[in-house]
Order: sequence, then C-alpha cells, then structure tokens
Amino acid sequence: MTPELARALVDSQFPQWRGLALERVGTHGTVNAVFRLGDHLTARFPMQEQDLAAEAAAARELLGASRFATPAPVAMGSPGLGFPRPWAVQTWLPGAMTSEDSHSDNHTFAYDLAEFIHGVRALDTRGRPFRGHGRGGHLPDHDAWIETCLRESEGLLDVASLRRLWARFRELPRESPDVMTHGDLIPGNLLASGDHLSGVLDVGGLGPADPALDLICAWHLFDAGTREVFRRRVGAGDLDWERGRAWAFEQVMGLIWYYRETNPLMARLGRSTLHRITTGS
Repeated sequence: MTPELARALVDSQFPQWRGLALERVGTHGTVNAVFRLGDHLTARFPMQEQDLAAEAAAARELLGASRFATPAPVAMGSPGLGFPRPWAVQTWLPGAMTSEDSHSDNHTFAYDLAEFIHGVRALDTRGRPFRGHGRGGHLPDHDAWIETCLRESEGLLDVASLRRLWARFRELPRESPDVMTHGDLIPGNLLASGDHLSGVLDVGGLGPADPALDLICAWHLFDAGTREVFRRRVGAGDLDWERGRAWAFEQVMGLIWYYRETNPLMARLGRSTLHRITTGS
C-alpha cells in the first residue's frame, strides 16, 4: 500500500475528504497499513483478509466501556484500483504511542491500564463463547505453533530452556470463566498523554476469552515493581497471573524470529518481553 494508492482510494470513494491531508503512520503494525486522514480520521488498509464488519461491531461495543478513548467506525471502503480488500475509516485518537520502555516504571499508567481492563471485563459476554482460535482459549492448543517458533529460533535464543518453560506453562490449569477481553494489549496499541493512558487501538479482537489474556500487557510494558502495582490494581490471583505470563510467552515467541528483518520494532519488543518473562526483571 503506497500513499499514492491510499490517496486515490480515498478520493475516488469519499470525495468529501479529498482536501484532507493523508499521512502514513504507525511503526508496530503487522496486518494494516494505517494513514491519518486530516485531523480527526484514520484510514486502515488490511494487508490480509479481515472481517471488517465484525471489527466495526466490536469497536461500537467497546465505545464508552471506560473513560479511555477507543476508535469509532466512520465508513467502509470497497476494493478498487488494484487494492483487493475492503478497508475502513475510523476516528483518529490523539496520543503518543507507547513502547516497552516508555512507561516501564510508571505506576499511574499501570493504574489506568488496570482500570481499562476492568471496564472491558464489565461488558456482558451475552452468552458468547471464546471464538475458538488465537490466544485466549487453551494453552496446549498452541503446542504446534510454539514448536515452530522454537525451531525457527535456533541460534537466536536458548531454545532448550524455553522449551522447558513452555512445558510448564502449557500445564497451567484454567479456573476462571471467560470474560470480555481486548485481546492484544501490546505497546503499539496503547496511547499515552504524559503519565496517563489516553487511548487504546486495534479493538477488533474484543471478545470473550481467558481473563488472563489481557494481563500480557504487564510483561510487555512494566518492570517488576510496576507489574506488582498493576497486578494488585487489576486483582489477579496467582493462577491467572501465571497464565497471563504464559500467554505473553506464546505471543512473543513469534515476534523475534518472524520479524527480525521485516519489523525490527516488533522483534525488539519480543526480546524485551521475553527477558522480563524469563528473568522476572
């Protein structure tokens, strides 16, 4: 997706926005090319097949669940001009993108993030089960993926010790019922205004899942002391806390080898989070 193609798609399908500036944004994105459109809009172009109608429904469901801003769907674009997929226009959220280091010792940010998670969990699952794929269900379902990651990480990581760690993680029992979760609370999806959380992006994965899933943010973002502050605020028991660590492990094992050349920022996040998981620092 080039800026020229994005401009042409916007202008041809939404002529009312022809006069708005268009600028590519984002550094962590792996499945969407994102452009800021004027001062108040964002155009998102999927790089792989996505159910944009379901994502828009999730975004509408999350609106107002907490005092923190989340994107609102505005319009849906169609394939055209050689771009093969539908695309979306959402509201733009102000704020600075966080990183693995930006708020590592910030207790205020930890309080805000715990508050956001409580707001999401307060949403009614309406009897919906876990969607059955991806993170948030049963840890052993990811054995094949972890084995792929371990094989691809030979020469990059201490594979033997990581295989032993996964063998322990996959046996962690599940006791807590599904709750509503964001599903991908990584730094690239969290916006800050100074010490505070100001907004949360990429909300299309909203849905019922293991409540430990949203605890991955603690390992992506915080040092040991701030993780403990966050843990107390979010109210995580020993088992859910350890399962959150396991879900973070499942995620980052795919970041280091897969993105080491194509997305160095994601690979760096993977190494930072894995260091926290394995050392407790």
